[in-house]
Formats: sequence, structure tokens, C-alpha cells
Amino acid sequence: MNQAIQFPDREEWDEGKKAVCFPVLVNGVRLTCAISGELLLERFGGPLPLEVFREHRWDLEEEASDLIRDEQEDDQGWVWFS
Repeated sequence: MNQAIQFPDREEWDEGKKAVCFPVLVNGVRLTCAISGELLLERFGGPLPLEVFREHRWDLEEEASDLIRDEQEDDQGWVWFS
């Protein structure tokens, strides 16, 4: 994993976005990654999106790293899984 990309353990469920959102530091700059609850449950199954995220954190952080390296963030600095 690229040492310039760090994922603090501060994920949270955003009810308005219906997504698990989690911060990432890229070369000291903060971005936010998000994956919809629907996508999480579709991919991995399980009862609650936040619990599913925590169970699959390492795989999701790896995927987020790839999205960040591919410069997939939007105008607000958010990286959304699709």
C-alpha cells in the first residue's frame, strides 16, 4: 500500500446519503470516501452496512486506494465506489 494514503478508523453511517463514509489522508490532504449501503449489501451480504464495511475494511481500503490513484474524486473531494 502506498504510504502516502492513510485510512483513519473513523467510518460512519450517513443517513442522508445512505452510505458509509470514511476519511482518507492523501499526502496530508483529507478526502472522503463513500460506498452506498445498497452496494455494500449487494457485494457482501449481511444485515447492516456499517458492520459489513468493518468486516471488509481491508478490501475496501485497497479498492479506495486504487480509485484515489486513478484520481476518481469528485469536485468536493469525495471518492464514491460504484
